[in-house]
Amino acid sequence: MSEAPDTVPSADPGTGPLERLRSGLSGVLLWASVALLAAMTALVLYQVFTRYVLGTPAAFTEELVRYALIWVSFLAATYAFLQREHMALTIVKDRLPAPLRRAVGVGIELLVLALAVLVLGIGGAMLAWSSRGDVSALLGISRGLIYLIVPIAGIGIALAQVLNLREALRAPADAARTEGE
Repeated sequence: MSEAPDTVPSADPGTGPLERLRSGLSGVLLWASVALLAAMTALVLYQVFTRYVLGTPAAFTEELVRYALIWVSFLAATYAFLQREHMALTIVKDRLPAPLRRAVGVGIELLVLALAVLVLGIGGAMLAWSSRGDVSALLGISRGLIYLIVPIAGIGIALAQVLNLREALRAPADAARTEGE
C-alpha cells in the first residue's frame, strides 16, 4: 500500500536516529506551516468581513498576517531543506563526471551550511537581539520575538545540511548521478 503524497514519510524501524530526527522535525515543521497558513487565511477572511460587512476593519489582522507570513516562510524553507525539495539549479553540476559531480555537490552542501550558520544563525540572532526593544505598532509585541524565527530556521537548515552532508559523503560515487533526477 502506498503512502499519500501529501504526508511526511514515517521513519522505518530500520532507520537510524538521525533519519527519525529528520522525519520528526519535518512533520512538526509541516504541521506548523499548515496551521499558520490556516490561521492566516482565517485572519484575512476576518479582515475582509470586518472591512466590507461591518464597515470598521480589524486593524491588528494586517500586522499579524504579515508576521505569520515571515514565520511560515522560514518554517517552510527549513522543511524544504530537510526534505531536499528546495529549488536548485543543477544544469552545470549534472553535466560533470560522477566524481567531480559528487565533489561539487559536497561543496554546495558546505556552502549552504556556512550560509545557514553565518547569515541565518548568527546574523539572525544579531537581528533579533538588536530589534528586541522595538515594539510593533498594533500588537505591542517585541520585534525581536518576530525575528527570532531567523536564527531558529538557521539552526534547522544547518541541521538539515549536516544530515545532507552525511548522506552525500556516505553515498557511493555513482549515486550522485541519480540525485539530481
